[in-house]
Amino acid sequence: MDKTAGPSADGSRSDGTKRKAAQTPKPSPREAAVDALMRLAAEQPWNDIEIGDIAREANLSLAELRDLFPSKGAVLGGLSRIIDRKVLEGDNSDLADEPTRERLFDVLMRRLDAMTPYKPALRRIAFALRGDPLSMLALNGVALNSHRYMLAAAGIDTEGPLGRLKLQGVVIAFARVVETWLEDDDPALARTMARLDKEIRKGERFMERAEDVRRLTAPFRALGRSVLERRPSRRRPRDEDDGKPLDGDPAAAI
Repeated sequence: MDKTAGPSADGSRSDGTKRKAAQTPKPSPREAAVDALMRLAAEQPWNDIEIGDIAREANLSLAELRDLFPSKGAVLGGLSRIIDRKVLEGDNSDLADEPTRERLFDVLMRRLDAMTPYKPALRRIAFALRGDPLSMLALNGVALNSHRYMLAAAGIDTEGPLGRLKLQGVVIAFARVVETWLEDDDPALARTMARLDKEIRKGERFMERAEDVRRLTAPFRALGRSVLERRPSRRRPRDEDDGKPLDGDPAAAI
């Protein structure tokens, strides 16, 4: 009989159990705060959750939580970064020779897989924020940052004249897929996969039309640039900080 498999004679844990417990990584304070918010959101309405509740659930002081996140919405935005990392840490080498559509499908399905432990909380949060346009706009900013990396993982560029359009299109398409996923309790996720395939195909057709329009209008854009280059500028000199985006988390506005 293996004497290390159970408790010792005095009732304490065996050395093997202690080693196993010691190997379990402790979440970082940021992850602890995100996990705490998700646990709370799975059990109570979003609007009832206060930052003090998050701090207590995460075993953090208010001062510690403030150093990590400026608001409850920013904690929610922190979930997106956790999901990003889980997807990006995966091995994409087997997708290198696949068509673009298949690469994107796989990356976005892996994102949904990473979101699965938080599904009950996300379902309640989505319902609460559905009628809040300011929060939805803030979440769009978070999603743009995340999906820039999702497209990169799928080997799809987001730079150039159509890059922003492509990125925003994927954000909107994935939001539609998530709506289906939140209501899809089938372990096989047949409805969700069908919706994702449909949205990707629609996006492909849209980008093909956008590229055609861009080619057709290229001579007019070139003419417009040449006219503007010949006109003297009447714009006032700007301070160095003029026009720069605020340095902050878009989710803080939620």
